[in-house]
Amino acid sequence: MKGNRIHSQWNSPLGRWLQERKAAVVVMAALVLTACAAPSTKPESVAPSAVPPTAPLPLVKARSDNPPRAILYVGNSFMYYNNSLHNITLRIAREMADPKVAQHRATSVTISGAGLDWFDLSAYLAPGLLGRYSFVGDNEVRFNPPGRQYDSVLLMDCSQCPVHPVLSKVFFEYAKKHSDTARARGVEPMFLMTWAYADVPEMTQGLADAYTRAGRENNAHVVPAGLAFAASLAKRPDIKLYVPDKRHPTLEGSYLAAATMVASIWNVNPTQTRFTSGLPPAVAKHLQEVAWETARQYHGRP
Repeated sequence: MKGNRIHSQWNSPLGRWLQERKAAVVVMAALVLTACAAPSTKPESVAPSAVPPTAPLPLVKARSDNPPRAILYVGNSFMYYNNSLHNITLRIAREMADPKVAQHRATSVTISGAGLDWFDLSAYLAPGLLGRYSFVGDNEVRFNPPGRQYDSVLLMDCSQCPVHPVLSKVFFEYAKKHSDTARARGVEPMFLMTWAYADVPEMTQGLADAYTRAGRENNAHVVPAGLAFAASLAKRPDIKLYVPDKRHPTLEGSYLAAATMVASIWNVNPTQTRFTSGLPPAVAKHLQEVAWETARQYHGRP
């Protein structure tokens, strides 16, 4: 998709977006610490990310025999809508028939309207800071062992930055910078492919291409949430994935993105979960099936 075409087609949305960035005087940051899926307080239940830096670090890789067990989500409002993507992902994983298959803990660091260049990833991944304690059971505090607190970081850019005629260069620049920073800390970088605006469906391919390229250039896993949105809309346009602003996700949209996380990262079929986030069972099942099918096709799995 050519930059001049994007600029002409999105002139109105782009103008509104630029005005919003210029007018922004308040940055909202959400740091949410969520407990590990298993409520045990035994040290052996702590994710591999908590291993002290002096100990050998296990190789962690999405869709492998040793997938992520502690994830730092870094993004913006596309993540924090509907009580946060990380929380829905945790609930889907926790209520699997076998909850151990996608067991993990997560922290979400989000800034409204943020691009990748807004974040100081090195500070977030400093040992013993973010993630040093979790809440388990009935508000019980568990202090995690010192050292590295995450084994993976999930990165997403602003909604149109990867295909923006000016900011696309910044996307690829910081995709590499953050990937290098994460690996220097022994953390696996991953990318969350975001979705097109409801009124600009042609964004889907551009975003998919950009995130796929970033994944290949940085040897990083990509979660194809944007492609799942397009697939769901093609099959069931009656299921609304967008709020009235045509950008942010409804609960259905966030649930679809979370189900795609489970399918993509852990290679687990989300139809196995009992958690529907209050959605009608038939709607939840459709979203689960789309997530599973999209992940299999994108990653070339049988």
